[in-house]
Amino acid sequence: MVVLSAAAQAVTTLDFDGAEHLPASGPLLVVGNHVSNYDPVVLGSFLAFNGRFPHWLAKKELFEVPFVGWVATQSDQIPVDRRHPDPRQVLGAARDQLAAGRTVVMYPEGTITGDPLHWPMVAHTGAARLALETRVPVVPVGQWGPQEVMGYKEMTFPHVVPRHTMHLRAGAPIVLDDLWGRQDDHEAVRAATERMMSAIDELVAQLRGEPAPDSRYDLRTGERVPKVQS
Repeated sequence: MVVLSAAAQAVTTLDFDGAEHLPASGPLLVVGNHVSNYDPVVLGSFLAFNGRFPHWLAKKELFEVPFVGWVATQSDQIPVDRRHPDPRQVLGAARDQLAAGRTVVMYPEGTITGDPLHWPMVAHTGAARLALETRVPVVPVGQWGPQEVMGYKEMTFPHVVPRHTMHLRAGAPIVLDDLWGRQDDHEAVRAATERMMSAIDELVAQLRGEPAPDSRYDLRTGERVPKVQS
């Protein structure tokens, strides 16, 4: 991760904000939007520069992709089999990392955004379930700029000329203590997921300089759906 962070600093301009929201020690869950295969380099650099070595949950297929698989391995990502029949086992590695006091990074959307407008999509519930079970601090992060280096969903060779600026902003920890211990309660999990995504939306909106839409793209249906209240 140190090597990747140095490389990112050498070939792009890093515009980072919100480091004061990262606890100095102890377990931490970071949740962010996913706009590019270059995301882990940018977010990993932000965390590493601020003393929080990151551990990602990433689909195991990512480790087989040229260059991206190398980045995943070098940045200490955690391979996840999303087809595993027991969802509790899918999050097992993340629980272990948090129990050891480490920093775990999750993209609640589960994949790079497929929204034609490139905003955060309808999210999966794994990050919320993990947060409610472990009761660790959850810090939201918004990113905008990594897509200039490696595109959105397209798998491209990194474009570093001209030099691009990677914008990243972390927000205050998300308030979830009223929902702790309710990881098996559908309504609580849905509320926690929406709080996470709303916080991420706001950060991305600040970076993009425009308000987030009042709907989210659902990758399963290819349609936009109204946001729900948390």
